[in-house]
Amino acid sequence: MLDRFRHPLVAVAVALVLTVPWIATFVSSGGYGTVHPGENITPGMAVLVGGLAIVGAAFLLAWAAETAEKDVPQAFAIAVLAVLAVAPEYAVDALYAWQAGAGSSEAANLAVANMTGANRILIGLGWSGIALFTIYRAKHTADAAVENRPGLLADAVTLDPGIATEIAFLLAATAYAFFIPLSGGIGPLDTLFLVGLFMLYILVVIRGDVEHSEEHVGVPAYFQQYSRAPRIAFVLFGFAFSGAIIFTAVHPFAEGLEQLGLQYGIPEFFMIQWFAPLASESPELIVVAYLVNKARSTAGFNALISSKLNQWTLLIGTLAVVYSISAGAIGTLSFDQKQAAEIWITAAQSLFAIAILTNFEISVREAVALLVLFATQVLAEFYVIQTYTEPAATTISISILYAFTAVYVVLGVGLFLKRGESVRELLERSVSNARTAIGIGASEPGRAD
Repeated sequence: MLDRFRHPLVAVAVALVLTVPWIATFVSSGGYGTVHPGENITPGMAVLVGGLAIVGAAFLLAWAAETAEKDVPQAFAIAVLAVLAVAPEYAVDALYAWQAGAGSSEAANLAVANMTGANRILIGLGWSGIALFTIYRAKHTADAAVENRPGLLADAVTLDPGIATEIAFLLAATAYAFFIPLSGGIGPLDTLFLVGLFMLYILVVIRGDVEHSEEHVGVPAYFQQYSRAPRIAFVLFGFAFSGAIIFTAVHPFAEGLEQLGLQYGIPEFFMIQWFAPLASESPELIVVAYLVNKARSTAGFNALISSKLNQWTLLIGTLAVVYSISAGAIGTLSFDQKQAAEIWITAAQSLFAIAILTNFEISVREAVALLVLFATQVLAEFYVIQTYTEPAATTISISILYAFTAVYVVLGVGLFLKRGESVRELLERSVSNARTAIGIGASEPGRAD
């Protein structure tokens, strides 16, 4: 009897049921943009039904991506998963960019704040938290990617060198990001470079080989046994349905969180920069935690890195596009000095995180460093805005951002210099992967110690 409840279709049914309360709320309210916490639904209810829907949709999304690996390269399937998982972040930022194009300078700052907050959460909480969770879960899953080493906090998650392409593209985007604030805004040239970089990345991964080295279990294994047509139908349904649920539910979910936070005295700007992005990143973190729980830590980190790459390229690039459409002319999304500092610290954090991964692993010590630096900076800024009034609060906050930027850069550059051989290998692997993808072909270099 119990075996019937372990059937993969039961798991799919449960995931679908979790989305039903949100679908009912969505339809009864009149469609997209009509669900407003505090008006036609309470903030608590928005968080509850929106959160359940996001969880259900995240599992459907993960199952669809894993099933798709039978027909397309894993890197491409995960790239699609990453884009859909962070689609809510695009929606929130696009709204602020649109308002900025209509003449709101404050909305322009909010667009940048939301974008930088999302990017820093992805590394500060995402990369570090998933690394720590992977090492913890390895005690029960026997994940071969986790190495137990002697020494304080020395255990590490080893990554497949095949993700060198993602790391190299992310490094290129990060290097470019340091120059964005120098022009005082995000303009057409930034869009051309960053969106072009992401398109080149997709071209490389989509032309990779379809790999069948990993055995799937559960729902993906069940649907991979289907013939090609119904299997692809499930994948397309999973991507489309879960994408629609996440896209429509996450904004009311984030608004509900914001209103609950405001009730406890948390400033609105702080909520928009940290709580709203945290809500929009939740589908992605759920998906990655699911992959790690199945001892697929490499696929999980691939998804995290791919998500960071598309946020650091497509998200930034499309802000200028939305702004220009709203303004009725090609223009630059301008921001103030505070948001320039936010971009610099976000780029610096990304630089440090990439430096950590240059040897294709992340240790407990390195994960804790990412987490502590992120948490310390956020808490320091929260203390400042709660203690000081304007303009002193902004001045002190900018000083804090510059100080942490310097720390990240020093640590990142130091690691790059220390791991020069690993950096060289990473770049060689990336070039080899790109040459192979476009048909030139190259032999894969051996891994450096």
